[in-house]
Amino acid sequence: MPCPQEVPSELMFGKWKFETANDSPVFIAFRSSTKKSVQYDDVPEYKDRLSLSENYTLSIKNARISDEKRFVCMLVTEDNVFEEPTVVKVFKQPSQPEIIHPANFLETGKLKMLGECIARESYPEGNITWYKNGNILQPIEGVVVMSLQKTVDKSNGLFTTTSSLQYMPTKKDANAQFACSVTYYGPSGQDTIPSQPVIFDVRYPTEKVTIKVLSQRNTIKEGDNITLKCSGNGNPPPQEFLFYIPGELEAIRGSETYVMTDVRRNATGQYKCSLMDRSMEDSTSITVHYLDLSLTPSGEVTKQIGEALPVSCTISSSRNATVFWMKDNTRMPTSPSFSSLKYQDAGNYICETNLLEVEGLKKRKTLKLIVEGKPQIKMTKKTESNKSKTIVCHVEGFPKPAVQWTITGSGSIINKTEESKYVNGRFSSKIVISPEENVTLTCTAENQLERTVTSMNVSAISIPEYDEPDERNGDNREKVNDQAKLIVGIVVGLLLVALVAGIIYWVYMKRSKPLPRTVSHFLNPPSNSYSPPNLCPQSDVNGKSEKAAAQNLQTLLRTASKHVNKDLGNTEENKKLEENNHKSEP
Repeated sequence: MPCPQEVPSELMFGKWKFETANDSPVFIAFRSSTKKSVQYDDVPEYKDRLSLSENYTLSIKNARISDEKRFVCMLVTEDNVFEEPTVVKVFKQPSQPEIIHPANFLETGKLKMLGECIARESYPEGNITWYKNGNILQPIEGVVVMSLQKTVDKSNGLFTTTSSLQYMPTKKDANAQFACSVTYYGPSGQDTIPSQPVIFDVRYPTEKVTIKVLSQRNTIKEGDNITLKCSGNGNPPPQEFLFYIPGELEAIRGSETYVMTDVRRNATGQYKCSLMDRSMEDSTSITVHYLDLSLTPSGEVTKQIGEALPVSCTISSSRNATVFWMKDNTRMPTSPSFSSLKYQDAGNYICETNLLEVEGLKKRKTLKLIVEGKPQIKMTKKTESNKSKTIVCHVEGFPKPAVQWTITGSGSIINKTEESKYVNGRFSSKIVISPEENVTLTCTAENQLERTVTSMNVSAISIPEYDEPDERNGDNREKVNDQAKLIVGIVVGLLLVALVAGIIYWVYMKRSKPLPRTVSHFLNPPSNSYSPPNLCPQSDVNGKSEKAAAQNLQTLLRTASKHVNKDLGNTEENKKLEENNHKSEP
């Protein structure tokens, strides 16, 4: 504390004193201007705490509340005494306030002690303010009640300020932060110290019950598990509920969850839960989706070629379902329909359906269709320019027939054959031969159902011809008959030309001179090549010409007759083979 008075030049000494309550002075320090010495009075409360400098500034260590006094600086000269007072104020910042004795919980509708806010060791005394979520709480009768208490520690004169708060909460106060602060005065003015916030458990009764389905998916299908959860919005929440399950006559008492496993479609319905006193309840609807698929026929089915097979794939579902067919892992554009079975109809069929709205709900059924058929044979031939003939045996049937080639008559088996790939119940067996004479080939096809034999006459004629397989069997037979008719027509034409030439020659000879023998003798000479005597000796030349003409005519007729018989025989034989084509031997 500097001495407020300016030190005079003729100063003799200076003193400090303080005034008591009864205005009696108490001297505490003395300093002579001449001796430069300092003396401190025997005042117990200031022992060892005072210091007086040369300019008469007084310092007090370890300030106390009791130091708050009116101190006076005295400067004495020979002629006068100067006094100037200094008023000392002492401040002590309080400790950080804290909320003590907090309530374990608060209840809506009830005024309850929330806690006490305490600020210790302050001087002068501080003032306490309550806050909720940072806003100052104002007293409200019956809702917010505050009381303030201040105590003084007699040993040091410091104040302890305590404020209690009674509070009636609402549901909105759940998770609200309550805090307090202490406001005090210091050397620089008013200041505030806040406490740490505290959150109280606000309890309130249940006002609403909610039931919901706990599921990882948005939809439920047959075979799933269902967990129902019932909850109340009270605090603390209710721990027991009554569950009302479709098909159950009585409510089921349980905790907040109820589990149903491997549900079926009959679990579809309305589910409820309520508080134990049945005062409030909630409900929810559950749909258990299902999908049934029926395939008729199904499994492995064996049918004969040409038969009809009705196929039906029907579904029953909780929602519209999509259906598609697959055959041998290839999606089909339409459903299969078999009015007349073919070999290519055989295969593995799958009817599959699914519900797009329900994840993982799909069904499939399979049909393994086997189309059986007795062996059917068709033979064709092709003659090349190099005299080789290609004979093909076209075979249909399932199971796949075994094919054997034989030469009719000799019974020889032809092993050198070439088979095509077996596709849709069809394949072909081919041989290549170059016959020196007419032969008849037999193709035999046999499976578990039947043995079928077909033969073909193959001539040694090397005229190029082509007889490729054609589905129209009647047309093939007409072509064969037309070829036979053409050959017969050519031979008959040659015979007619020869006959006309012979008649013309006979008429000519008869007009020129009489013939010794009849023309019929030359047309049918004896088999022992007997030469008749010359009955016309008057003309040897004419006789020789007549003989030569008869011999030429005989040779022509024999050759024509031979070819006619051969071709007619081949034609008749081919007709018989065609009639016996596909003859079956069980």
